[in-house]
Amino acid sequence: MALGLLAVIEGLVLALVPLRLEDLLKVLRDTPIQTLRNIGLGVIALGVAIVWIAQYL
Repeated sequence: MALGLLAVIEGLVLALVPLRLEDLLKVLRDTPIQTLRNIGLGVIALGVAIVWIAQYL
C-alpha cells in the first residue's frame, strides 16, 4: 500500500510540475553529500516516527 501511494505522489509531481522537478535536481546536484545524507537520515527518522505513531493509534 505504501509503495502504491509513493508511486502516485511521484507520478503527480512528474505530471504536474516537471520543470520544477528539473530545478530541484539541479539544486540537489549542487548540495554537498554530507548535507544530503543528513536530510536522508532525517526523512528516515520521520518515516519511522510516523509508522510508529500510526501503529499505536
